[in-house]
Amino acid sequence: QVHLVESGGGLVQPGGSLRLSCASSGRTSSNYATGWFRQAPGKERVFVAIISYRGGDTDYTVSVNGRFTISRDNARNTVTLQMNSLKPEDTAVYYCAAGIRYWGGRYSSWMADHADWGQGTQVTVSN
Repeated sequence: QVHLVESGGGLVQPGGSLRLSCASSGRTSSNYATGWFRQAPGKERVFVAIISYRGGDTDYTVSVNGRFTISRDNARNTVTLQMNSLKPEDTAVYYCAAGIRYWGGRYSSWMADHADWGQGTQVTVSN
């Protein structure tokens, strides 16, 4: 089992930036991707961004394209989500997931059927 811990959430004004980190430990799975998902109040958890194990392939949901950047440092077992130009609609609990069967192209939800999940970190974008 992989243990994932998210950090970096908080309260930020519209237009501001936050940097989320996902640290993994335990039986990490090589060759599998790691992704970020979010769940707004009263809504389902949805895909935000994903990065392949070697970092060469990424995908983003349309609403964050050009504003968010996902990266990874396998030596430190860390995946980072840099979020810029934040909007109130970005407010949600952000979750990290590892062990995703993604190797490029567009992400599909079935790829995360066997993923391991973190506990989430709250991001609030408000004045």
